Amino acid sequence: MRLRQLLYALAASMLISMEAQAQNMIISGAGASFPAPLYQRWAQDAQRELGFQINYQSIGSGGGVNQITNRTVDFGASDAPVPEARLRENNLVQIPMIAGAVVMAYNVPGVTNLRLTPDLIVSIYTGDITRWNDPRIAAHNPGVRFPNLPIAAVYRGDGSGTTWIFTTYLSRVSDVWRQRTGAATSVSWPAGIGARGNEGVANQVQRTPGAIGYMEISFAHVNRIPMAQVQNASGAWITPNADSSAAALTSADWFARPSMEVDVINSTHAQGWPIMGVSYLLVPNNPTNRANAERVQQWVSWAMRNGDPAAQRLLYTVLPDTVKQRIQQVLTEQVRLP
Repeated sequence: MRLRQLLYALAASMLISMEAQAQNMIISGAGASFPAPLYQRWAQDAQRELGFQINYQSIGSGGGVNQITNRTVDFGASDAPVPEARLRENNLVQIPMIAGAVVMAYNVPGVTNLRLTPDLIVSIYTGDITRWNDPRIAAHNPGVRFPNLPIAAVYRGDGSGTTWIFTTYLSRVSDVWRQRTGAATSVSWPAGIGARGNEGVANQVQRTPGAIGYMEISFAHVNRIPMAQVQNASGAWITPNADSSAAALTSADWFARPSMEVDVINSTHAQGWPIMGVSYLLVPNNPTNRANAERVQQWVSWAMRNGDPAAQRLLYTVLPDTVKQRIQQVLTEQVRLP
């Protein structure tokens, strides 16, 4: 009887030890919903090779910055670059991980092709244009029959790097928008319906006839939501896809700033998609958990070597090889392992 009790106790102890070991083999991250589908894909693929789990929670860029600042996660993610002064103040290192198009996805019954100028997008989100059969929309869409249907402009209701990208774009193409609303991760929207996360915006657009919303391209692609062509700074009508997204990155100066912040919004490239963004990873430069800090670096290194195919399948825009090399150099040089 005593032997059986000892065996039970030993088995229970081994189980507790295995569970504790499994918990110690997880790194956690949180933040932007923009790269969430890709980070979750990379997490699954990398686990087979690296032997540890990556748990990424899509909570919005604002939440990601707060959580890594408070050190409740091993890494944060934001589509709005963190200012260099704030990085220094909070002992953070920032690196770009992936780029992507922010698209205008819509649900207008009977309309399969839609063209939008910057002025039309601004007028929809200011509430100046309220119905799809408005003559100003029809003027740029000859031959398209628009229904007499209210426009439901969907926006992010949470602190969002995607919102920062979109409102920065609107501020650059419209003095009215810049002066009245401005650019930030969260703004006071003049009109529309709020939803949480890129996921929430996609869901709201899907289930609301007459809806239009801005979202990272992979969310529109995966959910099969039509995407509008947008007139870019050169006056060309641009379809959001891999080629137009890559074109928008060609003039980016990735090495101009220590924080690796780069501006790709409203590109002047003749064939560039105008509403582009870069998603950044944030890690402490003074981590207290050496093992997890090393695992984050291993995962980033794995993604730089092996992550492009998954990114391209989800219509993200991969970084140039020179940028990938610099990212790994920055992590090695600037993160002081305990």
